[in-house]
Amino acid sequence: MGVDRANLAVLSEDDEFDVAVLGAGAAGMAAAVFAALEGCRVLLVERTEYLGGTSAFSAATTWVPNTRHSKTLGAEDSQENALAFLDRAVGNHAPRTLRQAFLAKGPEAIHRLEDATDVQFRGRPFHPDYLYELEGSTAFGRALEPLPFDASMLGEDLKLVRPPIPEFTILGGLMIDRDDIPHLLKMTKSLRSFAYSVRLIGSYYLQKMRFGRSTRLVMGNALIGRMLLAARKLGVTIVTGTETTGITHRGGASFDLFLKQGSTGRRILARRGVVLASGGFARHPKRRAEMLPHPLPEVSPAAPGHTGALHDLVMEMGAHYSDTSAQPCYWAPVSIRKRADGSQAAFPHFVLDRSKPGIISVGRDGKRFVNESRSYHEFVSAMYASNQDGATIPTFLICDADALHKYGMGMIRPGIGNLKPFLDDGYLTRGETLADLAAALGVDPVGLEETVGRMNSFAETGIDEDFSRGTTVYEQANGDPGHGPNPTLGRLSKAPFYALRLWPGDIGSATGLVTDDHARLLRRDGSVIEGLYACGADMNSIMGGVYPGPGITIGPGIVFGYIAAATACGSEAA
Repeated sequence: MGVDRANLAVLSEDDEFDVAVLGAGAAGMAAAVFAALEGCRVLLVERTEYLGGTSAFSAATTWVPNTRHSKTLGAEDSQENALAFLDRAVGNHAPRTLRQAFLAKGPEAIHRLEDATDVQFRGRPFHPDYLYELEGSTAFGRALEPLPFDASMLGEDLKLVRPPIPEFTILGGLMIDRDDIPHLLKMTKSLRSFAYSVRLIGSYYLQKMRFGRSTRLVMGNALIGRMLLAARKLGVTIVTGTETTGITHRGGASFDLFLKQGSTGRRILARRGVVLASGGFARHPKRRAEMLPHPLPEVSPAAPGHTGALHDLVMEMGAHYSDTSAQPCYWAPVSIRKRADGSQAAFPHFVLDRSKPGIISVGRDGKRFVNESRSYHEFVSAMYASNQDGATIPTFLICDADALHKYGMGMIRPGIGNLKPFLDDGYLTRGETLADLAAALGVDPVGLEETVGRMNSFAETGIDEDFSRGTTVYEQANGDPGHGPNPTLGRLSKAPFYALRLWPGDIGSATGLVTDDHARLLRRDGSVIEGLYACGADMNSIMGGVYPGPGITIGPGIVFGYIAAATACGSEAA
């Protein structure tokens, strides 16, 4: 295995493949692996220098109900129950036929990967659906995660895996997952945790000396590393740093692809079809301005590459976007800080701080406008809905000294002693009193005082009378299980007080190209564009811009990659 195999020059002009997959996030890599499992000769084309897309940055939670892992965990679920849940959550924002196809083929896709490749998952005994209040939700069994992966098996190909976001690592590159964090936090209090942490850190430094980076991959990097190993074993041809400059229909399901990598160009024939998996429209400058709400998000924690350029090509053939999504993108609030190298870090606030006791969010009037324990997607949706004359963009995430020390906030990890760098560069704002903090932020001091007073009273009773924070299983799961009477509600009383500014961040397109339940692109009249398929964020989300549970982008991305590959290759699984 060698990185040179990612060069376009290894292909000859007019080289032929059965299937070409354009884009190498989780969905695209899955489509390539599934097509190769069907015996097809497969080309995987990635625009950027790395494989993995935003999936490599993510936790890679994969929402697929009713797999064997659900049964192993003892979850009481069914396809009918999951469909009823999605019907309630999504409604008319996306076609029901797509949900039905996803639920019918989902277990097949996961089991095919696990039985035939190195891609392996596990279920978590507790990982609730986000919209837990809806009938049909579950507390566990639907959300899967990739097993950690020893990437030394990739050899030089490890360099092709997109590195994680630096702020999600420690010690300059050590990736940690949800099982590592409790041990690291207790390493000075527990002999078992100390031994665990020493092994983890010691092996990391040995790996870094030998390979230049950690070879213990977890979460998104683990999924992409496993997909890459599977693709290599199956003979998938991979080219990176390669732009698709043209797609020409040759007849039937066959297309000529015009590829460019630096000064090298090639025309390639895809005989059975082309699968679009390039990550959606959200970095397309024109469509971003047209389709996203205003003010336009200034930053995105998503990986680069999803320029929407392929959409321009296939729209000339009749493909089109859906107009029924509840939101055009999936969202996460982000805080922004300049790194030492001058680059900008956009830290997504998923679950680690917003739901913790002693932390609230307010607008410019100093008042809360949302249940902070709701999902990151709903949080930003509320930021936009409440943003009259800039009232809630930015939003201010506020805590007291005790909460900051115990839980951390954004890029400030729990227990950190030296806050000076964060204060000096303006990432963190401090006030000796709430009035001082309000003045520093430009927030109404009276409104902030009143809001904190109300939250302090809610913390005593355990009941949020304004936004019902901490009333569902999902919301409580993101709080502090050792805190009562409500694990998400706590007093803000220990000076000094601190704040971060939160901005809207798009983490992936929800609106995409319209397909049928075989992942085939459709024209506006409903006719099929033969030989063109979409999955991942290029395909209009089956969730219709709603975020019902963890992993509802990667799960459908993998499953419709399976469906697209099976259809293109003429498999009985289609």
